[in-house]
Amino acid sequence: MAALRSVVETVSVAQLRRYVVAHQGFATRARTSRTTDVAATVSQLGCVQLDSISTVERAHRLTLGSRLGRYPAGSVTRLLGSARIFEYWAHEACLLPIEDYPLFKRRMEHLSDRHWWGRERKDRATEAHVLEAIRERGALPSRAFEGRGPMPGEMWNWKPAKRALEHLFAAGEIVVAGRDGFQRLYDLPERVIPKQYLDAPAPSEEEFVRGYALRAVESRGALTEAGIAEHCRLPGGAGGMRPVVDALAEAGLVRRVAVADGGAPVVVPADAEVDGKVAPGGVLLCPFDNLLWDRSFVERIFGFRHVIEVYKREPERVYGYYVLPFLYGDRLVGRADLKTDRKESVLRVKAFHLEPRARRSRAVGNAFERALLRLARSIGIEKVEL
Repeated sequence: MAALRSVVETVSVAQLRRYVVAHQGFATRARTSRTTDVAATVSQLGCVQLDSISTVERAHRLTLGSRLGRYPAGSVTRLLGSARIFEYWAHEACLLPIEDYPLFKRRMEHLSDRHWWGRERKDRATEAHVLEAIRERGALPSRAFEGRGPMPGEMWNWKPAKRALEHLFAAGEIVVAGRDGFQRLYDLPERVIPKQYLDAPAPSEEEFVRGYALRAVESRGALTEAGIAEHCRLPGGAGGMRPVVDALAEAGLVRRVAVADGGAPVVVPADAEVDGKVAPGGVLLCPFDNLLWDRSFVERIFGFRHVIEVYKREPERVYGYYVLPFLYGDRLVGRADLKTDRKESVLRVKAFHLEPRARRSRAVGNAFERALLRLARSIGIEKVEL
């Protein structure tokens, strides 16, 4: 009841949608950015999801490119190596601003005996060998432990060494110092993380949950209590998050806002004006974009059912293998099944599905073509084939 009594204003779904889209900072015109802009965008978004699928481009490059346009190749690995950002388990494996490293020390404690995926930590002997190799030889990729690489002294079977690296990383005993292609380079924390963050005390459980929930609301602009739990991968759903939001609201950091559709209230920063001016034009979104993480919220405010079909068998797919939602103004109006041919430097459109409630028009078609060209430019591809 206290949570409901604290809601004193109501916004329309349209206002909320405009605000959420504007808050994400998508670029609907060609843009060229610098490495410092990449760091700033990771900070603004709070975290950027990583994923190994490269059918179009890696997920983090699509997410960053939809806001930054083209940015220098190797920016992420340089930022990791210079400790402007770090990599860790947030929503999933993510890039995060280095300022949040102390906050995530609590999650490192959570994962000290069990991996993010639930696997129990058992093989300390292999971990000791891996740590010793990194200590002696410096930052190493996981392939250095496959037993068939170019470096001398490689003696470990790939699977146990890979598991050891993952457990050490989850526990914060090694960190990602950069990437060689998409492969992590692992090093000791004291050789990468600035002392002020490395030596900072781990927060209490309450401090971690409140701090992470606040960052989620600040970065996304508006989330339901269930959406905060989903963003942060915290247990308990909306019920578990309610007292956390109560405490943040009492501290004057957030407020609850009712929505005219009668659904769950949203939590916004205390000083937020829940409306926004959305730039005209369109942008193609990574299927793992932050905007799309809370699928029920996306369906509620956009009328768009976000599905990821890469894990389905081909006959079961409706839209395609790697499908990018198309945002036009403040509406999700279509889905593009795309594939990059790097050898030919071509971005190919295998299919484009307009949403049933979207009207086909020259304006939408032109915006889609411009979005394709910007996407190709941002990932270093020369041509687009429709």
